[in-house]
Amino acid sequence: MMSLTGLNVSTLAQRAVRGHRTLAVAAAIGLGALFVVPSYAQGTKIGFVSTERILRDSKPAKAAQSKIEAEFKKRDQDLQKLSDSLRAQAQKLDKDAPVLAEADRIKRQRQLQDMDSDLQRKRREFQEDFNRRRNEEFSAIVEKADAAIKKIAEQQNYDLIIQDAVTVSPRVDITDQVIKALGG
Repeated sequence: MMSLTGLNVSTLAQRAVRGHRTLAVAAAIGLGALFVVPSYAQGTKIGFVSTERILRDSKPAKAAQSKIEAEFKKRDQDLQKLSDSLRAQAQKLDKDAPVLAEADRIKRQRQLQDMDSDLQRKRREFQEDFNRRRNEEFSAIVEKADAAIKKIAEQQNYDLIIQDAVTVSPRVDITDQVIKALGG
């Protein structure tokens, strides 16, 4: 036999046949896996829950939103009054500026800047307090919703429940069941 850099042609042919057998076996295993996985996946029961809908549409969420709005109504009105006062004083300064002495005009501008800074600080504090309070209320709702989801999963034999997906088929959406379990 003829030698090709230390290997003879018959050895190369044997290795090529073994390589094709290995490839054929791997292909058969791969095709077998394609038939096994779908049959397993068909037995998997999957559900979906929209947390956003629960926090918007459920009775506990609506009650929490009303409660928070009532708690912060007075502060919101006070901020609105302060904002209106600032706007009125700014308009008055614009109107009076041509006839004011330079020192008086500068003094009133500083007062307006101080009022504006105070208003911005109070708005920031208001928003932080509002968000903190809202998070407190809604985290309690999320905990109740999680318990309801677990109960539904156990009762209806779900293998997997996903929250907040990009696209969902309506046939796997169980959000209405969770909202109902939370009281509507």
